[in-house]
Amino acid sequence: MRFSAGAPVRVRRDFPEARGPCHIRTPHYLRGLDGVVERPLGVFPNPEDLAFGRPAAKVPLYHVRFEQPAPFGEGAARDTLLVEIYEHWLEDRRDGA
Repeated sequence: MRFSAGAPVRVRRDFPEARGPCHIRTPHYLRGLDGVVERPLGVFPNPEDLAFGRPAAKVPLYHVRFEQPAPFGEGAARDTLLVEIYEHWLEDRRDGA
C-alpha cells in the first residue's frame, strides 16, 4: 500500500467517462480536491474492471477524509466527509503538488 494514515493526497482530476463507456467509483465532486488518508482498508479487485467482466487486479482501497466546506461549499469548519477511494485515483501531495 502506497499511503499510510495521515498521508496528504489529491484525487486525480480525470474524467474517463468522457472517453467512452466505463464504471467509476470515484465521485465527480471530489476530483481535483485535497484530502488526507484516514486509514488503509486493504486490497480488493478493481470494480472498474469487474463491472465489465474483465480480470481485475487487486487494488489498495483507503478511507480518505475531506474537510468541509470544500466538496459541497457548505458545512461547519470542523465537518468532514469520509469516502472510500482506490489507490489509482490518488496522487501524493508530498511530491510538491
